[in-house]
Amino acid sequence: MDRTINVILKPLRRFATQKANASVLLFMATILAMIFANSPWAESYHHILSHPIDLKIGHFTPFMHHGEPMPMLAFVNDALMAVFFFVIGLEIKQEILIGELSSMRKALLPIIAACGGMIVPVVFYFIVCHSAPEVRGVAIPMATDIAFALAVLGLLGKRVPLSMRIFLTALAVVDDVGGIIIIALFYSGDIAFEPLLISLALLALLYAGGKMRVNNMFFYYIVGFFVWMLFLESGIHPTIAGVLVAFTVPARPVVKLDAFTDEMAGYLSMLDYTEVRHSRKAEVLSPTQIQVLNNIHSLADKTISPLQSIADKLHPLVNYLILPLFAFVNAGVTFGDIQISSLPGVPLAVFLGLFLGKSLGIFLFTYLFIRLGFAAMPAGASKSKLFGVSMLGGIGFTVALFIANLSFAGMPGMGDDLLNQAKLGVFAGSFISGLCGYLILKKILPKTA
Repeated sequence: MDRTINVILKPLRRFATQKANASVLLFMATILAMIFANSPWAESYHHILSHPIDLKIGHFTPFMHHGEPMPMLAFVNDALMAVFFFVIGLEIKQEILIGELSSMRKALLPIIAACGGMIVPVVFYFIVCHSAPEVRGVAIPMATDIAFALAVLGLLGKRVPLSMRIFLTALAVVDDVGGIIIIALFYSGDIAFEPLLISLALLALLYAGGKMRVNNMFFYYIVGFFVWMLFLESGIHPTIAGVLVAFTVPARPVVKLDAFTDEMAGYLSMLDYTEVRHSRKAEVLSPTQIQVLNNIHSLADKTISPLQSIADKLHPLVNYLILPLFAFVNAGVTFGDIQISSLPGVPLAVFLGLFLGKSLGIFLFTYLFIRLGFAAMPAGASKSKLFGVSMLGGIGFTVALFIANLSFAGMPGMGDDLLNQAKLGVFAGSFISGLCGYLILKKILPKTA
């Protein structure tokens, strides 16, 4: 018994003690939310979620919806998560242009895997919950949380073949595309066409700016913010605005790397250290040297495309603030409100969708496609390794919680109870999928890289 407990706790200890990253902070924020939601401070916790974000810039209130300031929960889910989806959009565009989705040959296997990982979980959910209002959550187990999935894979170090990491990453990117389409089609309200048409005009402006090689990041930030506001007013879920704006950001730098190295050689030859006035306490550069260094800085900025530059600057904001904050405001499952009789409903449907639906869907669709000769097994992979990685696809968490919130939050009557049940299913399905995937891969992977 002690040995079994140790086997279960060992990966958790390693996960908790690794270098702080988005996954660790998400994990900590989730635990903190559950503690608050089930403690004497539960009322204060829910008061924080409903507290209005009444930010004013002069007479302008940016975070308004239907004439009222957004509460904290809506601010995180509709505003901050738009930034998260903006970064996702940048990554998707990069993968399509030059990554694992840049050609049909590369993209085919992850696309098929992702399709299986979206279709089969829906079937499992629908078998358990096929009537209203529970059926509204049918898309919840479709999602894969790439941050958590890669973090669990990272616990195995270099024993994991590079092809398996690439496969899981590309699969999650396609999975994100599927989630974005589902949100756009099924989780938007009644459409107001006037703000929608204005937002489309602004998107056209951004697209034209990208084609004209406008590289100023603030152009995309400011116009993108107004696109987000108009999407919010139009009834289409505002996170979609983040993805669409991302696709207008240019991926080509002003200066190519070979030209950069040539110009740098000339600039470096102008930086003569003997011209520096220095003492034990200070160094003073000449005006020429300061100008040369400023030119180098400007040249380096122009050598990075706006797409990569924006993604690089926003990743820390997303990883260390937005995602942990999202987990904190959305992960507060109230266990005392869950009735035993409700467990065979939404919690079981989400759990089966993530744990069985994702792993079987990804594995069976991929393996069948390989067996039929349409694609080759990734280098260094095998049937058992493929199944272990497929099981990690059942770690839904972030996007699964997001879709759960879209499915049930604000629904009259049972909405809060169903959302609470869905969160329990997401936690259970994601945890068991991650643990089983880790244990399977730990057993079958070679002991050394």
